[in-house]
Amino acid sequence: KKYGVNRTTLSLRHQGKRRSNEAQAERQLLLNPQQKLELVQYIEKCTRRGLPPTREMVANFASAIAKWEVSESWVTRFLRRHADHLTTKWSAEIDRERHEADSRESHESYFDLLHSK
Repeated sequence: KKYGVNRTTLSLRHQGKRRSNEAQAERQLLLNPQQKLELVQYIEKCTRRGLPPTREMVANFASAIAKWEVSESWVTRFLRRHADHLTTKWSAEIDRERHEADSRESHESYFDLLHSK
């Protein structure tokens, strides 16, 4: 009575049969705070190594952690919530000449020439 809490609520919570609103909300989260932190750190690590993950890769990472398929909208919300840590990067398209020059033969030819000197 002193704190405005129903006696039945206190009794059920003490017996573990009823959760607080915060505990219930946390239980319904796809990833717990520790898992989210680890996902953010992994994405940052990939990005530092020059391999920023795509949205599909983020969805796959999260699904593997949660053991449940995450939606495209979940990825959007996750990236928006963590925008201060994560930056979206787009890879630049390479021009046709560079793409055609990037072949096994051209690389072997280059290193053969380099080793012959």
